[in-house]
Amino acid sequence: MGWRRVAGQIGRSVTVWAVSTLTMLLLAGLLPDFRLQSPDGDSATRIAVTAACGAGAFGLLSALVWPLLVRMLLLVPALFLGLLVFFLNGSLLLLALRLNPSGRGEVAPETAVIVAAVMSAVASATGGALAVRDDDAYRRRLLRLADRRRRATLPCASTPGLVCVQLDGVGHDVLTAAVREGLMPTVARWLAADGIIPPTHRLTAWRTDWSSQTGASQLGILHGSTYDVPAFRWYEKDRGEVMVCNRPTSAAELQRRATARTGEAGLLAVDGASRGNLFSGGAGEQALVLSIATRRRGRENRSRAGYFAYFSDPANAVRTALSFFAEIGREIGQSTRARFARAHPRVGRGGLYPLVRAFATVVERDVVVAAVMGDLLAGRTAVYADLVAYDEVAHHSGPDSRDARQVLRRLDRSLALIEKAAEHAPRPYRLVVLSDHGQSPGETFRSRYGLTLTDLVRAGSGLPVPRGAGRTPSGAEARAAVRAALGRGEPESGPAPRSEPVVLASGNLGLVSFPDVPHRMTKEEIDARHPALLPTLANHPGIGFLLVRSAEHDGVVLGPCGTEIPLAELDERPGPLARFGPGAADAVRRTHAFPHTADIMVNSWHDPATGQIHAFEEQIGSHGGLGGAQSRPFLLSPLTLSVPEEDGEALTGAERVHGVLRRWLGELNGPEVPLDAGPERRAA
Repeated sequence: MGWRRVAGQIGRSVTVWAVSTLTMLLLAGLLPDFRLQSPDGDSATRIAVTAACGAGAFGLLSALVWPLLVRMLLLVPALFLGLLVFFLNGSLLLLALRLNPSGRGEVAPETAVIVAAVMSAVASATGGALAVRDDDAYRRRLLRLADRRRRATLPCASTPGLVCVQLDGVGHDVLTAAVREGLMPTVARWLAADGIIPPTHRLTAWRTDWSSQTGASQLGILHGSTYDVPAFRWYEKDRGEVMVCNRPTSAAELQRRATARTGEAGLLAVDGASRGNLFSGGAGEQALVLSIATRRRGRENRSRAGYFAYFSDPANAVRTALSFFAEIGREIGQSTRARFARAHPRVGRGGLYPLVRAFATVVERDVVVAAVMGDLLAGRTAVYADLVAYDEVAHHSGPDSRDARQVLRRLDRSLALIEKAAEHAPRPYRLVVLSDHGQSPGETFRSRYGLTLTDLVRAGSGLPVPRGAGRTPSGAEARAAVRAALGRGEPESGPAPRSEPVVLASGNLGLVSFPDVPHRMTKEEIDARHPALLPTLANHPGIGFLLVRSAEHDGVVLGPCGTEIPLAELDERPGPLARFGPGAADAVRRTHAFPHTADIMVNSWHDPATGQIHAFEEQIGSHGGLGGAQSRPFLLSPLTLSVPEEDGEALTGAERVHGVLRRWLGELNGPEVPLDAGPERRAA
């Protein structure tokens, strides 16, 4: 068998080399600045030998030198690595022609970029097509892409492993519509949407807490606690700082608090891998994880090592770089079409957004999927990965837009790749797909009313209001991935001026804090200080309800026309919460109990008939508060696992989803490890 394997490898290498030689000959005939013969002309045999030597030298350099170049370029921001791919690949071709013993090859530098890109793509396609026919070769190729050679030699458990893929921002209704419209054939096959074959998976909707965003949901799913995470960004008076879930320092602090509260390292503590997430989940293998992005580089911090594992294959680098630029062109075309069609609602999509979108929908997706495939083939016990592509596009194009639906189609292909890798894994796997929240559509608050939430708060407080409404920063998770790739976090916010209220936005959830008051202010204190503020907010047509602390009732919900309902009476008198559906009262009461809940919590208007809301950020698809599809994500699980809602009650809160995943790991004989477990037990 050993000799057959070696012979097979040699045969595949020779075939790839021959195809590369023919490709080089063809390109030399088509491109005027690429020549494989002397100015006086050469025989066909001499030209063929020159092409063969050039192709061989280029292949060897790609295999030996390229990984070293990429490892050195880990010091370069990963976002720019794709931009350097063509230059580096072209440089290798120039070097290969210089090393050619025939001395005949010559190419212009700009043409070398094209030739190298085409040859890398052809070689990759040929090698992949040949390898797919050989299960062992296919497995080795995928292991090489994900840099898992070392792990592949270790013994692997025979019990099933669990792999969880998070489709960021994809709501339950969006998924079912995509299956119905044929956009996600892989998911449709699992659910037996055609009614021909029996289903392999079940689809379950679950409900988020009030803070319907990745920071809270993923912290709860991976670490079992969403306590004291009132929003995507909030002001902490005791520390004088703004916490932002996609800021590396904040993510690290939130993870520390969650592990201290639960006493456990996380869902992935036993032989787990965390890929593309805000938090580690206690995994020993981490790549593109935000909570470790600020640590000093070392063996314990391999957050950006996933980029090396992927881009060390030059064909991957070329393919992803080409897709990156194609996605930029697609975004420019789509935004231009929307502008000329005067689509409504619409937000600005210029500046760096095309680059951010291309990074989220191409680079982050390709790197994370390759890492997950490597984890499966390495036989890891538990894997959790986040794909943020849909969430980023839906923020700017709308959750039901044609642009967002195209992303769903590509995400389905990623799920098919992961499923294929699982077939070649050394152990069986249970593939779970889930989302952390949905998205609700609607015109922005600023676009609808001509002012921002900050402007409204300042007006109600008797402070001057700027003539032009300022824009709040987007909370899109893709920006967190970009900043981690650049080795930078969201700019740190210093203490706010003592006399100014701090107004922050998390989708359609607003938070107002007064930094000069050390405690959470009561309604009575706010009224005494700014008598017009609470009535101004509560009676505005774009605001659904307010939550404030009360000296008399502990906490109250405020609505228009003087509505004031104590939290204890919300079940009997939901008032303005009635339009936000079941569970709203419990979510509000839970957030009220958090130590860092803002002085005033503001939830936007919501139309239950259309599901629309008004985001306080510049997003026409948003999430972060109550109202519509944003609070209704999904959980897609194999039928071989137990039913998620064992008690028959609706699955509510990310902490309960964490409990379900823990139970499934137990069923698969992969229990979690407490935080104080010894190293011997952790390695088991």
